[in-house]
Parts: sequence; C-alpha cells; structure tokens
Amino acid sequence: MRLPSRTTAARLAASAMRMTIAVVLGVGVATLNLGVVVNAVFALGVTYLPALLRRDWNLRLSPGLTLVVTLSVLLHTLGMIGLYESVVWYDHLTHTFSAALVAAVGYAATRAIDLHSEAVSFPPRFLSVFLLLFTLALGVFWEVVEFVGRLAADAAGAEAVLIQYGLKDTIQDLVFDSVGALLVALFGTERLSDLVESIRERLLAASAADAE
Repeated sequence: MRLPSRTTAARLAASAMRMTIAVVLGVGVATLNLGVVVNAVFALGVTYLPALLRRDWNLRLSPGLTLVVTLSVLLHTLGMIGLYESVVWYDHLTHTFSAALVAAVGYAATRAIDLHSEAVSFPPRFLSVFLLLFTLALGVFWEVVEFVGRLAADAAGAEAVLIQYGLKDTIQDLVFDSVGALLVALFGTERLSDLVESIRERLLAASAADAE
C-alpha cells in the first residue's frame, strides 16, 4: 500500500481540522453559545485564507505552513468550548502557536522587502529583534482588544466573545508570545523561504506595473 506524500498528508490533516471546527460551530449554534459561534466562524474563514492568497496574490504557502495556520485556529476554537478553563497550560499553547504564526508572517514580509529594495537593509540581529518586538506589539494589541471586548460585553449585559482573565494572564500570554517569536527566529526562517520569494515576486510585479 502506497503511503500519501507529505503534501497530501498535510492537506488531509488540514481538511480534517477544518471539519472539526465546523463541528464546534454546530455545537455553538445548538447550545446558543455566541462566543463559540463567532470564534468558530472566524476560524473557518482563516482556514481558507491560504487558498485565497494563492489564488488572488500568487503567494505560495507551503502545506506545512498552511497546516500550522489551520492548527492554530483549531486550538483556539477548541479552547472556547472549555479547554481554556479546564486545562491549565492550554492558553499558553495557543498563544505560542498564534505568536509563531504572526512572527512567520512578519519575517516573510520584512525579509521580502529587504531582498526587494536596496533602500532598506535588515541585518540578521536586527531582524531577530524586530520579530520579537513585532510579535509582542500585536500581542499587546490583542490583549487590549480582549479587555475592551470584555468591558463592552459586561456593560451590555451580553456574553463575552473573547476571554480575558486578568493582569497575570496577560503577562503570561505575552511571555508565551515571546516564545513563539523566538521559535520562528531560531528554527523557522529557512522553512519560510518559498513564502519570502512569493512576496518578493509580488513586489517585483507591482514595481513593474507602476513603472509602465
């Protein structure tokens, strides 16, 4: 029996995770849980983002990166049905995955601009620091969104769509955001070479169109 290739296996795994998110969405609808429904709908939308980027922008996301994107939103969606409360380390895991994904996007875009333009230059050490600061900045922004969303939900007497547990939880989230960024800086940059080249080609095409 011939085993599927890594690409095929990654696509099958991504499809299975997408179906799992759809099941969670069904549970949220059946239980009238607004937080679960909103987060599951958002997660489903994100799972189709790699295909849209490939079709509309010709950006080549590897099957592995697509799998990480899907896994990241799946973990968050599952957390909304109780894992955030029942498993102590679960929130740390989801923040590490999400931060690694943010850092990967930030690295790919910055590296592509570095290769494309002679006007800018990002030394390797600076790029590593930039990745950390970029990820932490978005992490702080997300924590503010969660806090404001919680206040708005309390004021309206409605169910909070996003979960925010307090200052200690926020600090821990930022720590694990840093872990995700460091993992990308140490081990993920080479795996993003195809995406970097895709963004660079897009920049070259845009420059050529502007020059005409």
